[in-house]
This record gives sequence, C-alpha cells and structure tokens, in this order.
Amino acid sequence: MSSSKGKVYLVGAGPGDPGLITLRAVECLRRADLVFYDGLVNPLLLRHTSATAERTCRVSSADGRALPQEEINRHLVAAALEGKIVVRLKGGDPYLFGRGTEEAAALVAAGIPFEVVPGVSAALAASVYAGISLTHRDLASAVALVTGHENPAKTESDLDYAALAQFKGTLVFYMGLHRLEAIVEALVREGKSIETPTAVVCRGTWPQQRTVTGTLNDIAARVRAADLHAPSLIIVGECVRLRDSLQWFEQRPLFGLRIGITRPEGQTDDVIDRVLELGGDPVLLPTIAILPPTNWDAVDRALQVLDTFDWIVFTSVNGVRFLLNRLWEQGGDARHFSRSRLAAIGSGTAAALAEFRLHADLVPNSFRAEALADALKPHVAGRRVLWVRASRGRNVLPLEIRAAGGTLEELVVYQNVDVPELPLEVMQQIESGSLHWIGLSSPSIARNFADKLTPTAKAQIGHRVQLASISPVTTAAAVEAGLPISAEATTYTWNGILDAIMNHHGVVPQV
Repeated sequence: MSSSKGKVYLVGAGPGDPGLITLRAVECLRRADLVFYDGLVNPLLLRHTSATAERTCRVSSADGRALPQEEINRHLVAAALEGKIVVRLKGGDPYLFGRGTEEAAALVAAGIPFEVVPGVSAALAASVYAGISLTHRDLASAVALVTGHENPAKTESDLDYAALAQFKGTLVFYMGLHRLEAIVEALVREGKSIETPTAVVCRGTWPQQRTVTGTLNDIAARVRAADLHAPSLIIVGECVRLRDSLQWFEQRPLFGLRIGITRPEGQTDDVIDRVLELGGDPVLLPTIAILPPTNWDAVDRALQVLDTFDWIVFTSVNGVRFLLNRLWEQGGDARHFSRSRLAAIGSGTAAALAEFRLHADLVPNSFRAEALADALKPHVAGRRVLWVRASRGRNVLPLEIRAAGGTLEELVVYQNVDVPELPLEVMQQIESGSLHWIGLSSPSIARNFADKLTPTAKAQIGHRVQLASISPVTTAAAVEAGLPISAEATTYTWNGILDAIMNHHGVVPQV
C-alpha cells in the first residue's frame, strides 16, 4: 500500500450527450488512475481517459450486478488509500439528487482529499434538448426541482404538494416516472389545474430521447401508451407549450439511429463526433486493429534514403502518421522530403500530411487507388516511387506505376490485422436488430465483418440492420462475402458514408 493518500474527484458527467461534459471534468479524467462511472454515464466519455474504468450501478443492471451505495463509498476510500487518483463519474451533477454528498461525507470521514466538479444537470439539459425553456419572462419566473423518489426509509413524504400546486413557476420532478400518476393526483388534489401543460422526457440528450406532452389530465395515459421508461423527467408548467416551436434536437438528420463504426480502436473520434452532431448514436465496432511493424529495420533504412525518391505515395492516414512519427523519433523531420513530391489518395490523407506541415502535391479527384494511379502515371516514367503502405491491401498501384515506367518500392509501416471477434454487446445489438446501420470503410473490413457474424446476426443484415459502404470496391468485397449493401458513398470518406445514410433516409446531408 502506498504511504501517501491519493485523491478523489466527484465529477458530474452531464445527462448523456458526451459534448456536455466540462473542461475541468475532462482534465480530471486525463489525470485519473481509476474511474468509477455510473450506470447513467455515457461510456463514450471514457475516451478522455487511459485509466482503468469500472462501471457501478446502485440498482440491478443488464448484467445483473448491483452495487450498494455503501460499497461504492468503500471502493472510493480504498482506492485513494492506495495512492490512486480516482474519478467518480456521475450522471448529471454530483450533488443534485446524485448522492454525491454521501460519497463526499465518506471521504471526509476517512480523511481522503477530494474535489467536486459540477456537471450539467438533467433538468437543465433534458428540458433544453426537448425544446422546453424552464423559465420565460412571460410564462415562468421560477423553477422548482423536486425529487419524485424520496428515501424509502422515510415514514412520510417531506414534499408539500399544497405549496407545489400553488407554485407559479415550472416544476421539474426527477426520478418520478414510476410515481407519475401519484404525483399528478397529488397536484390536482391540492388545486393545480388539470389543464396545466405537462411533459415527460425520457433519456434526455441521448439519441434515444423521447418526449411526450399533454396536460395533467391526460399525461399519465399518454406516457403509458408511449411505453416510456426511466430515466425520465416530469416537467409541469406553461413553459411546456414552447416545445411545439422550439424543439431542435429531435430534428437532427440521424436522430435516433444507432450507427456502427468499424474503424480501428483509437481512430474513431472524428467519426463519433460527426455522428453525434447529426443526432445519431455511435457504436464502436472495430473489426481490424492497427499495429506498428514487428520490426522497424526496413522503415529505418528507408528513412535514411528518403531524398532519393522522386515521389512518396501515401494511401492512408495511418501510413502518414506511422512514417512521420518514426522519422521524428529517429531524429529526422520534414527536411527529409525536400527533394520528393508527395501524393495522397484522398483529402483525409492530405490533411494528415498537413498535420506535419507537409503539402500533398497530388490528390486525385476520386479517392481510390485506380484514380491515384491514373493521376500519377504521367509523372513517374523513369522516376523512383516509394509507396508507404499497410501490411495488406490492394496491389493496384504497383501494377500501374511499373507499367507506366516507374520504379516502385513498397514500404510497410504498419500492420492491418483482424480482431478475433466482435464485441459481445454489439453482436447482441445486431442479432436483435437494434443496431440500425453499420459503415464498412474498406474491403478488408467488409470481409472480416462478414466472417465474424453469427447466423442470427447475418440474417438481420439488409433487413433491420443496413450496411453502408465507403466505395464501389468495398461494396464488391461485401457482396462477394454475402453482405447486401443498402447505401454507398460517393465521396470515399466516413463523411461520405454518413451522407449516404442520410440520402437513404431522404435527408439532405448537412455540410
């Protein structure tokens, strides 16, 4: 055991949308050795940490595990006593109906240093994402935040429904869905008009957000008919009327669609952010892994003679980053490219070169190997060409460049290997048809994905689960593997895949 105590950060994660986490919360996650995260926390937030992460639930969860609050408290104390930096990541705000004060009290009792990082509360975020302003100069000048689920050990309620019924502002009930009828009955009994506008927001700020509106007179029946489930908020007041004109989140083009991202782990951030921006639910579905070479000798030898090549050709972002990072590690820099011209297969690869302050001299209009070869052929006769590549891939470039009179050398700077199996949770989503789209971004990904499907999962492809391909070549590989393609990108990038999905749904792609 460490001789010095660690520290615990009680951090508010916001209600679901990972973009609502605070900068301070991200700083804490980056410092953490250990993260205990709530069952209501979006796992995408774990992208901000390299720490060991453990999920905690105070009630029974899908995996059957339940962790009492007292045990969570003990875990926090024990980890800090080992000298670890611990982040307790909690849905919404730690102190607002979040039991963060109990965790803080346990840390005080144990003499553990701690800090509380406020989070965006569910009431504020879910109402806004539902198109409801809790205050309005003409409709409501006050807000009351009320628990719909008091301590079950209490012998009687502390809530004064007579006062709540006479409250002139907006009422927001947390955790009250299972008591909706009782809450409505109590408010009406104490004098609240049955015509008072009321809304129930389920899974607020998530792509699965659902909102039901009505009045106190009919909201319970409407919610039953819609089959809403917790976590939910109940909003009572005139401001609910604003939803009809102010709703925006549910109008996003991919709202509610769960989209599988088959990119390698650690290279998905830009796609995740784009899916979230469009209102979709990104699901990580890596089918290949990107690894460094087993031996750098060939790469290091090539780095010593880069200035002997007339053209250096990059056909992936990974190729750019592995080669340039290795060059830097070996004491070199962009000056090694002073004699060479650079070619990139597409805009993404060109952008990766720009990260290293290198301009691509040639980028074809169509982002595929055939187009790159056609663009290079007029320039390579009698020239030395270096192709920076993966351990596997198509051999269009060598054939075309050599046929055009160029001398081409191939340099493998990273390994492209299959993952042994798809994540169990994702396979279950495919088998149940709850994963709506899967993007296939290369022929090898398409083939590997097909190989990993169970018969039950494969039966869903093309029916409840649709596939979108990045290019005609990828489509051909998928079809050859027995996978029907429902949408194909015209721009051979992940943004192109998402545009194709939107086109499939009759939505104009957003810039």
